[in-house]
Amino acid sequence: MSSLFPMFMKLEGKQCLVVGAGKVGEPKIGGLIETGARIRVIAIKASETVREWANAGKIELELRPFTGDDLGGMFLLIVATASRVLNETIYREAQRRGVLCNVVDDPPHCDFFYPAVVRRGDLQIAISTAGQSPSLAQKLRRQLEQQFVPGYAEWVAELGETRRLVLASDLNRERKLELLHSLANQEALKAALEDSAQNGRKVNA
Repeated sequence: MSSLFPMFMKLEGKQCLVVGAGKVGEPKIGGLIETGARIRVIAIKASETVREWANAGKIELELRPFTGDDLGGMFLLIVATASRVLNETIYREAQRRGVLCNVVDDPPHCDFFYPAVVRRGDLQIAISTAGQSPSLAQKLRRQLEQQFVPGYAEWVAELGETRRLVLASDLNRERKLELLHSLANQEALKAALEDSAQNGRKVNA
């Protein structure tokens, strides 16, 4: 197998289709909602949570069998039905139409994989084993969650605001780069995390 190309993709406004809305499809739909994608869900049955998302206008839900025409205009496809035969049939149709497809828990029928992700605000760390061992990916995620504590979220947001100010300044390019690198060093991180922890204690007091 050739190497995977790691990237973070913008899905806001993109047409995405999920086939299947049970316990396997539900978390995939939930993850797509967070991206701002335009989500269409086709399923024979849907979980209560998926129905609630549809009633709230977060997704478009159609309770019926999948047809090949459902792939028209789609950018990305997630397949999460209980039928392996149906999943493979949908995958082949997606390949024919050039639609990126992930058949959940079936690596040979995936154009991309869901990584295990550590999220700290705008900081995201993704771990993938290319479908070889999701258990290992989850174990590494838990280890990284301990290393990258919640305070990173606030620090990254502050770095972004400071970066915009530095780039908009009249300083020369070399000085800007010097400042940006100094802001992201260990000492700055330690100070920011200590300040975040102190603020958290004050709020809880």
